[in-house]
Amino acid sequence: MKVISAEKKEDAAAAPAGKPRVTRRRLLAGAAGLMGLSAAATASYAATIEPQSLVVTRYALKPPRWPAGRKLSITVIADLHAGGPDMLLPHVQRVVDTANALKSDVIVMLGDYIARYQFAIERVPDPVWAAELARLKAPLGIWAILGNHDWWYDFAGVRSALADVRIPLLENQAVLLGPEGERFWVAGIGDQIAHRIGHGRFRGVDDLPGTLAQVTTDDPVILLAHEPDIFPRVPPRVALTFAGHTHGGQIRVPLIWPAFVPSKYGKRYAYGHVVEHDRHLIVSGGLGTSIIPARLGVPPEIVHVVLGA
Repeated sequence: MKVISAEKKEDAAAAPAGKPRVTRRRLLAGAAGLMGLSAAATASYAATIEPQSLVVTRYALKPPRWPAGRKLSITVIADLHAGGPDMLLPHVQRVVDTANALKSDVIVMLGDYIARYQFAIERVPDPVWAAELARLKAPLGIWAILGNHDWWYDFAGVRSALADVRIPLLENQAVLLGPEGERFWVAGIGDQIAHRIGHGRFRGVDDLPGTLAQVTTDDPVILLAHEPDIFPRVPPRVALTFAGHTHGGQIRVPLIWPAFVPSKYGKRYAYGHVVEHDRHLIVSGGLGTSIIPARLGVPPEIVHVVLGA
């Protein structure tokens, strides 16, 4: 004689004849299946769709050290990481076309022009991506600094490629730009983790005091840094600091992503507009990818800033 438990008797009584019974086990199995499908769909989106997107993130700022009523527009390109599978030549061309359409007064580039990691299965040669960046146009020029990937993997090639297309590279240097009465400084520092000297240990080539010592007028200063970790040491004399490197976390999974932000400050300088003690920092989410070719919750972006608007 077959014995049916009380729970199964209840299920059997409740289920209409000829139809499958809905049990707790079936519900849990269905939920697990849906979660698996959702995870697979999310992973597919992060690998194939979001990295191919492109957004313009806009800021309008009036920092204390920027002269009131003086308008300046700036386009920021960070972490291009040219290479496959997600930043091949057509995407680089789209970045340049989008940046030019913003018609900014000045364009700055914050380093990491190349993709060198396990999944970067197709390279865009240095002269090719540099030729595309050479199409950038702005009345006050295109100014660049280097990032850690440039130093670690192709220092000579990146420097040569930028020089060949006449894009000025600021390495602990400051330049005075703009017409009389509207001048400002753009100061670019060397990379802060340029040399790997041990597990989790680095030596930088940055010289913030030496760079700012070149600022010889009272005109406002815009600082370019690849990594945002320099920000606590930036003096109030600087009106605005730009940084990249973090990719905004790149994979922003709730509760988990801050642990993977490449900064000793965690999520403090991971992304966006940061104000500390009246000092202003903007961290770009960047364009390409690093470590893995995926983005989630932080699409590739060009930053557009209007000061004094």
